[in-house]
Amino acid sequence: MVGAKQPTPPNNDGMDLLPAGALLPDTIEPYLGLMVLGFLVAMWGHGMHSRWVVAIGIIMVFLAVLLFPLALQVFSEEPPPPGPKVPLAVLL
Repeated sequence: MVGAKQPTPPNNDGMDLLPAGALLPDTIEPYLGLMVLGFLVAMWGHGMHSRWVVAIGIIMVFLAVLLFPLALQVFSEEPPPPGPKVPLAVLL
């Protein structure tokens, strides 16, 4: 079409971006709950002889173990201090 006006994309400049870390809880209880629930689901699946239920339980445990350190990094105010500075000669 000649002379047709292209639609302008929506302006999202005024929207605040939601950081990915804001979606993660900042306490340990949800991660422990997910881990325990994952173990229970996996044991239940083992008792039922269902590989799919066992796999779902293992994935739940894996997610709890993966997301907890990620949340610790996101919500910490400053990075952890470096380890002790031990000369290499002392270690040998």
